[in-house]
This record gives sequence, structure tokens and C-alpha cells, in this order.
Amino acid sequence: VQLQASGGGLVQAGDSLRLSCATSGRTFNPNAVGWFRQAPGKEREFVAIWNARITYYADFVTGRFTISRDNAKNTVDLQMNSLRPEDTAAYYCAANQNRIASRSARSAHMYGYWGQGTQVTVSS
Repeated sequence: VQLQASGGGLVQAGDSLRLSCATSGRTFNPNAVGWFRQAPGKEREFVAIWNARITYYADFVTGRFTISRDNAKNTVDLQMNSLRPEDTAAYYCAANQNRIASRSARSAHMYGYWGQGTQVTVSS
């Protein structure tokens, strides 16, 4: 099982980006897919989770980011609007076969599979 994150890039403050997380390998239909991010010199932090149609967000992205599943593409996407310079980071998607309780979604160890990061850079 492999996760592939894509869609990062260099944008200006206020712009939008859409990240996608695709799975490949043996048949894998995760019930939980999350996005984390890590900025240089900072710890990895939780961004959002799609949890079998239930979504949960970090406070700092509520209202700006939306996580959703695209069944046609078999991806879980993160639509990021009103981007800020402080959103600059490498964004990682992670997945788990079983659902993850919202109270545990922030814990990276709850996710069994991780993809490589996609860089998002927001200029001021």
C-alpha cells in the first residue's frame, strides 16, 4: 500500500490550492485519511481528517480548508482557500484501515500508512 500526495506549489497569500491523496497497491479502502503538515523547525501537526464521511479539522484551518473524498478518483482531497504565509509547510497524507475517533485524530501514531510530503509555499 502506498499513499501519494500531490498538488502542492508556490502561491500568494489569499490564493487556493487543492491537495490530493491517492492510494495504490493492493486493494485498500481506508476508513480514515488525514492530512498533517510540518514546517521547517517545527513539529508535525494535524490539519484535517476524513473519517468515513465524518470530518474534523484543526482550529487554525476551520472555515478555510475542506477535506473530502472523490470516489471517482479514489482520492481524499484537501481544498485550501485563503492561504496564509503561516500555512507554508510540507503536507503529508496518512491513512488507516479503521476509523479513528476524533479525539485521537491528532495523534500520528494512529495512522498505519503515510505518504511522502508535498510542499506548499505561500508568499506574502
